Amino acid sequence: MKHLMNTLFVTSDDIYLSLEGENIIAKKDGVVAARYPLHTIEQVFSFSYAGASPALLGACTERNIGFAFCTVNGRFLARIAGISNGNVLLRREQYRVADDDYRSCASVRPMIMGKIYNARASIERTRRDHALKVDTEKLNNASEKLAYILMQVKDVTDLDSLRGLEGAAATVYFSCFNDLILRDKEAFCFNGRNRRPPLDNVNAMLSFAYTLLANDCASGLESVGLDSYVGFLHKDRPGRKSLALDLMEELRPCFADRFVLTAINNRVLKKEDFFKEENGRVQMKDTARKKFIQYWQERKRNVITHPFLKEKIMWGLVPYVQSLLIARYIRGDLDQYPPFFWK
Repeated sequence: MKHLMNTLFVTSDDIYLSLEGENIIAKKDGVVAARYPLHTIEQVFSFSYAGASPALLGACTERNIGFAFCTVNGRFLARIAGISNGNVLLRREQYRVADDDYRSCASVRPMIMGKIYNARASIERTRRDHALKVDTEKLNNASEKLAYILMQVKDVTDLDSLRGLEGAAATVYFSCFNDLILRDKEAFCFNGRNRRPPLDNVNAMLSFAYTLLANDCASGLESVGLDSYVGFLHKDRPGRKSLALDLMEELRPCFADRFVLTAINNRVLKKEDFFKEENGRVQMKDTARKKFIQYWQERKRNVITHPFLKEKIMWGLVPYVQSLLIARYIRGDLDQYPPFFWK
């Protein structure tokens, strides 16, 4: 359990929540593990199989406390809210922002700044930790280019210009991504980003990691009452969770990409874990996909210090915390959305 920003995160899968007076009671095996006064809570995220009592859910709706249920793996299941919770007002404001290109740019610009910052941090980490194994000059040049693009992004007020700078940064970043792979270059050689379909083992892993991350981001957004289908940089398209794609931009380099690099460099997956179809599409075998997901879930349990909140949380809660920050920004509680700057 984690009490953060007046939000209660229940991350243990065997915790049952109930009501006692004006308190939320957390029980494990019938024994009280913790209690939280209702008046101090604005939102509850439950990742537990055990669930919550109807009395507690009723009390939360009466007091306008949002309550979201997710699976232990983070998939959003349902959300309850009182009549005057403000969920409709939050979404209406989200739609207003999405319809205004200037406000959309101001909202998503910090996310792109976070993406470029984190891409540069990933390059710098490899350059620092493995200086004897990599082309340090090449990585340094890429890092400097990203720093220059980042400075340009800070002053952008136009969505098309922002998209252009984001694309330029992605080109620089992926131009040296192969240099971040330290083992088994024969099986895991990266010659550029390709998808639909992925044509090599690395791209197959990246695509799958992005799918998992996008699902986590969508769950976080829906859990706080936002519409994951209405984005700012990624515009509306049937079936596309555009706001989730916006949010995941800043988390791609530091979570998904570093996860793939670690899986390769630590030999979690090997050449025999992949197969190629007749059309050239490369896929992971079922056994490899299960191994990948298991390793992904283990990574999500790692504890980090959130750069904005300065509190320790599990990696897996980052999309949910960032979703809370987006909601607070849209409601006007924050002057600017604080992106996740990886350190």
